[in-house]
Amino acid sequence: MHLPTFIHSFFELIKLQKIEIYNEFSLQHEHGLYLRNHLDSSFKIQFERNIKFFGITEKLIKKELDIVIYNSATHEKYAIELKFPKNGQHPETMFNFAKDIKFMEQIKNHGFTHTYAITFAEDKLFYSGINIAGIYEYFRSDTPLHGEITKPTGKRDEQFYINGSYTIQWNYLVGSSKYYLLEI
Repeated sequence: MHLPTFIHSFFELIKLQKIEIYNEFSLQHEHGLYLRNHLDSSFKIQFERNIKFFGITEKLIKKELDIVIYNSATHEKYAIELKFPKNGQHPETMFNFAKDIKFMEQIKNHGFTHTYAITFAEDKLFYSGINIAGIYEYFRSDTPLHGEITKPTGKRDEQFYINGSYTIQWNYLVGSSKYYLLEI
């Protein structure tokens, strides 16, 4: 299964204003319903699934998957983490974008076929702006996201390491809305 084709088709319906997204909950459920209606019926689509369901007992950066797609007969497992920021807090939210990517790396290392991190943003300060230093550079330029990522505000006491190298490519939708899809 080539899940990115279905993901981009879903966002095309948003662009055509055939699906309305107004918060992260609507993004998660509309996307899950779209996938449920378009994927082979042998795949189960579930929301907010705890990683323990898949036998993952070690502590990861997060413990629940936004959307999981799996087929018990073929042992295929896919995970999707979604973000739709609505409250500004740009550097903190970008740190959480990176945290989702790290989580998808961890899930992939636990036997998932493919994992994806998706962000949908209506606020242009997530993908453009004068400041391209620190956490901003990964989401406002072509600088690949890789290496040690440190919480950009407060005590800066949280950090993790991104093993892969991911260039964020924002896709235009309508108005000021854009999204990116990363396959991990």
